[in-house]
Amino acid sequence: MTNAMADALLAARLLAADRKLGGMVLRGGGPARDVVLQALRGLLPPDTPFRRLPGHIDEDRLTGGTDIAASLASGQLVLQRGLLAEVAGGVLVVPMAERLRTDIAGRIAQSLDNGGGFLLVLLDDGEGPDERPPLALMERVAFDLPLRDLRAADLDCEMPAPCDANGAPSLESEALSALAATAAALGIASIRPLLQAAAAARANALLAGNETVGRTDLEAATRLVLAPRATQLPPEPQPEPPPPEPEREEAEQPDNEDDDDDNAPDIPEDLLIEAARAAIPPDVLEMIASGRAQRSARGGGAGRRTGSALRGKPLGARPGMPGGGARMALVDTLRAAIPWQPLRRRDPAPEGAGPIRFRRDDLRVRRFEERATTVTIFAVDASGSAALARLSEAKGAVELILAQAYVKRAEVALIAFRGTEADLLLPPTRSLTRAKRALAELPGGGGTPLARGIALTRQLADAVMSRGRTPFLVFLTDGSANIAADGTSGRVQANADALAAAKGIASVNLDAVVIDISPRPRPEAAHIAEAMRARYLPLPFADAKALKAAVTLAAEPQKKRA
Repeated sequence: MTNAMADALLAARLLAADRKLGGMVLRGGGPARDVVLQALRGLLPPDTPFRRLPGHIDEDRLTGGTDIAASLASGQLVLQRGLLAEVAGGVLVVPMAERLRTDIAGRIAQSLDNGGGFLLVLLDDGEGPDERPPLALMERVAFDLPLRDLRAADLDCEMPAPCDANGAPSLESEALSALAATAAALGIASIRPLLQAAAAARANALLAGNETVGRTDLEAATRLVLAPRATQLPPEPQPEPPPPEPEREEAEQPDNEDDDDDNAPDIPEDLLIEAARAAIPPDVLEMIASGRAQRSARGGGAGRRTGSALRGKPLGARPGMPGGGARMALVDTLRAAIPWQPLRRRDPAPEGAGPIRFRRDDLRVRRFEERATTVTIFAVDASGSAALARLSEAKGAVELILAQAYVKRAEVALIAFRGTEADLLLPPTRSLTRAKRALAELPGGGGTPLARGIALTRQLADAVMSRGRTPFLVFLTDGSANIAADGTSGRVQANADALAAAKGIASVNLDAVVIDISPRPRPEAAHIAEAMRARYLPLPFADAKALKAAVTLAAEPQKKRA
């Protein structure tokens, strides 16, 4: 049995011993997930309710509300019991949790905070770091368990046996301080994981039959709770300086004066941090290395979320009048009107009234949320002797990104600047054939009108945003300009105009990256990136695949600028 499977079964035992741990995330499908769910079911009492959350569930079925069918049949208000009430004291399993609607996730989180009394198991089938369950739910479950790489031989294991959950092992303040220091070293800012780690350590001590929490229990809690939430690597331990040689007078002191130090409690802070370092999962290490450990609501490769009345991800209905593109939400309108029917039937029925009497305030309209198309705009410095290599890299990167266009809802545009002008060579497109035809013959050589290249890129970005799309700018340049914005030669004025144009990009809050493709990184490109408030990537000797990887990484969620 692998460590991953052993940890998953241990997490199931800890959940059965202490429901305050909230639940767990099981990443990856297959038989391993079924084994863990079967183990959890066997650890709980036989009458414990297990419920799966339907993907199409609405808010009333989840929390309780009007039973529309029964109300229409009986002519009276009939209330239904919500799923969260039915699962009280049991386990709620959420399939495809990475696609869970935000409003449903919020209701589940609210129920957990109000003492819902159920364990939450999130089944995560997402493929990338941006396809994860809602953060509101992940913060409320203690364990995040990867099960993707398990083989059939790894599942040959003995099911854990239930334990007596009576008794609460004590957790000394020194041990809690060590957990807090470990969480801080891993970059965990929330207090929830620390409380969950303390509860996991107590539950682990309870399973072992210990009256107090020991070092083994703390290491298990660190491995299962804190390590998967790491956002940074712990600092390397500093070598301790050699102890000073004791003076003759101190050496002659009696030994009994050091008894208090011998009885001091052992605080395993350094050992916990080292255990946490060793237990950080590989995918978390990859996210830390690429700067993506802090996930945002906006995923890479997809545009900003925008409201829509016609298509996209469904949201909760809201009061409003149908028309003007807004569609009526019939079920929600009925749900709003039915509770008022007994009161409204006391008044004389208006002519032509049906069995249900509606008011204007009852009307509900449907809402959707969709992601805008992302347009990656390449602005390539096509001047000088290295133009051919740069344009070749840009061509390859454009083709590689376009290969993913239909999956990521992305488009690509290409601007080249050389001589005294900047030209739009490829308008925003998803067509790989069109892109190859436009990229087949690109001019190169001449001066570097960097200011004009930046200005044209901003104009294209403004046009992209006016159509409801999200631009992402990629500048391939060494930052050294020699053609000013008015077309005259002169490095001083050209660099000043380029910095002014770069500040114009920052003023409209556009996401951008400046890729320095000079053989040696130059300060000019870094200055352009700083003025643009863009990410700076020195990539000398990059091929098309490396350039595409750099652009994809830079397009990941960035911190919202002030």
